[in-house]
Amino acid sequence: MTRTGGFQDDDFWTEFYDFLFSEQRHTQAEELLGASPLLAFPAGARVLDLCCGPGVFTVPLALRGYDVTGVDLSTAMLDLARKRTADAGARVTYVRADARAYEAPGRFDVVLNMFTSFGYFEDPADNARVLRTMYTCLAPGGTLVLDLAGKELLARKVTPPKVVRRGDDLLVQTDTVLDDWARLRSDWVLVRGERVTRAGLVWFVYSAVELRRMAQEAGFGRVEVFGGFDGRPYDENAERLVLRAVREV
Repeated sequence: MTRTGGFQDDDFWTEFYDFLFSEQRHTQAEELLGASPLLAFPAGARVLDLCCGPGVFTVPLALRGYDVTGVDLSTAMLDLARKRTADAGARVTYVRADARAYEAPGRFDVVLNMFTSFGYFEDPADNARVLRTMYTCLAPGGTLVLDLAGKELLARKVTPPKVVRRGDDLLVQTDTVLDDWARLRSDWVLVRGERVTRAGLVWFVYSAVELRRMAQEAGFGRVEVFGGFDGRPYDENAERLVLRAVREV
């Protein structure tokens, strides 16, 4: 049995890659960029994909003509992103950096943070620092789009263990609520032949009200919350928590 160190461990991302970044996930990203009014940006916009992973959104954004920079801390995921970019004939600038410390003041028209890539740091002040990074990287008038599984949605889904199969591999995920719904713990067990890998992941979860307040405290002046990439309200029919915020000055 092996054990990975969680979100900041390259072994986690590589070991569980097939479950985190299936080809279906890449196809979904391309479809969202083609259909979502929240992901329709001006031609040639400078886009920062913060926590870009293996380029799920980075590559299709570049193929649509945007000036794209992908930032991630994982060397393994950046290597995969670069390969996917080269295979697609796209052009992307990739930077290995911590989302709390990346600096490019006023460099971008759009900052994206997709598929619940927010809230991973143990100190809540560090998660606030990530939002401040997003703000400072935007030019005045620039837009942040932040997508995650909101606390209200997770409350409907914290159930007995989830079992997912990919070919002969089996993943069992057990979720536990911590600290009066401030955080969530996921225990993952991956069975691959005779090999068993475990990972324990803990992250902060946010309601729409909490996330809106954090964005405002980071400096964003106009903050909207949606229940999906189609722009639906964040209500009982919401599928995601999508926050769109503008840096006004």
